Amino acid sequence: MDKLLSLLGMCRKANKLSCGHDGAVGAVRSGKAKLCLLSSDSSDRLRKEAEREINFKKEQIPIAVTQYSMMEIGKATGLKSAVITVDDEGFAKAMLSLLETGTEVNA
Repeated sequence: MDKLLSLLGMCRKANKLSCGHDGAVGAVRSGKAKLCLLSSDSSDRLRKEAEREINFKKEQIPIAVTQYSMMEIGKATGLKSAVITVDDEGFAKAMLSLLETGTEVNA
């Protein structure tokens, strides 16, 4: 299994993920979100909504489109979702360093 997917699984077990549209928006609005991850098969509409929500909140939350599908993310986390927020600074930094090696990242 890929390192990012393993980190997502650990993050889930630590209860530091907010999954799905409503969960991610809630985490952004409450200030818990440190990183927003989108699946490779997420819709353009969902990507724009996530960006709009983060920009509206005026938070410095990085947004990354991963190379993983909803199914792959679901297998790693137990939650099938196209959008996830990582709600822990340490996990977010570790994931960002992995993502910077080959995935589109908008900070």
